[in-house]
Amino acid sequence: MSIIDKNTQPFDEQAALQAHIEDVLGVTAPSGTALNVLHRVVHTVFKPVVVGAEKIPERPCLFVGNHSLFALDGYLLGPIFFNDLGRFVRGLADRFLFASPKLGEFLKDYGCALGHPQVCSALMEAGQDIMVFPGGAHEAVKPASEIYQLQWRERYGFVRLAAQHGYTIVPFGTVGPDELYGHLLEGQDIPDSPLGTLLKRLGVLNENTRPDMLPPLPVGALGTLIPKPHRIYMGFGEPIDLSRYAGRTPTKRQQQKIRGEVAEQIEEQIAQMMVVRARNRGNEGLLRRLLTI
Repeated sequence: MSIIDKNTQPFDEQAALQAHIEDVLGVTAPSGTALNVLHRVVHTVFKPVVVGAEKIPERPCLFVGNHSLFALDGYLLGPIFFNDLGRFVRGLADRFLFASPKLGEFLKDYGCALGHPQVCSALMEAGQDIMVFPGGAHEAVKPASEIYQLQWRERYGFVRLAAQHGYTIVPFGTVGPDELYGHLLEGQDIPDSPLGTLLKRLGVLNENTRPDMLPPLPVGALGTLIPKPHRIYMGFGEPIDLSRYAGRTPTKRQQQKIRGEVAEQIEEQIAQMMVVRARNRGNEGLLRRLLTI
């Protein structure tokens, strides 16, 4: 049982962090009815198309990609990796997701782990496949005008850790998850809207609320909250082997070069998946076309 909760911040309490590391290292690949049902749902509703899987090395890798609205890709890609590619990837998640003990336990059992350098290092030392979205929460709440755009700011931690452990980075780009919901109202516009006024009165929003971190007001299929069944397109770029850096930290310039190469490959895969999707539109059924308007 994890001892990470809202009163024990893992960045501040070493005991809580160590307990979490022991927890996640004890998690084994999922199995059973629940996994089979999830896999069937993902394949039936979103009909994923995977391109470039043959590029993935057999050795443990750090998979780095673009993050989707509401972080829904974190749930949808796991079954694709596991059932279609035979890889049990450990997704790294923002710490606020572990503030709730129940949600934290669910994420841990699903294979996720706290996105902390010590946790990532422990997973790498154990030879685990890892998936990370450097854009984090910023990409998960982005406005419609910025979908499929990387928002990494000054984040280099994933490069340093991969290099220090001699890991291979596998860039990938996904198209589809960013469009499972439309945007009725952008998060940055909520504070000045009638809804924002109501939320302030209820105490949900206050003067410390950051508008850039508010998610948009979503709308799904046929105006409901059911996700639109957009097909998921996932493309893998060329592996970036960092074994030459094992045991040391690359210089800032080297980190910038590596990160730039990763970002470029992800953007290239996004563009290619857009082309693949455009070519496949004529093959989509009428119902899917109606539900994804």
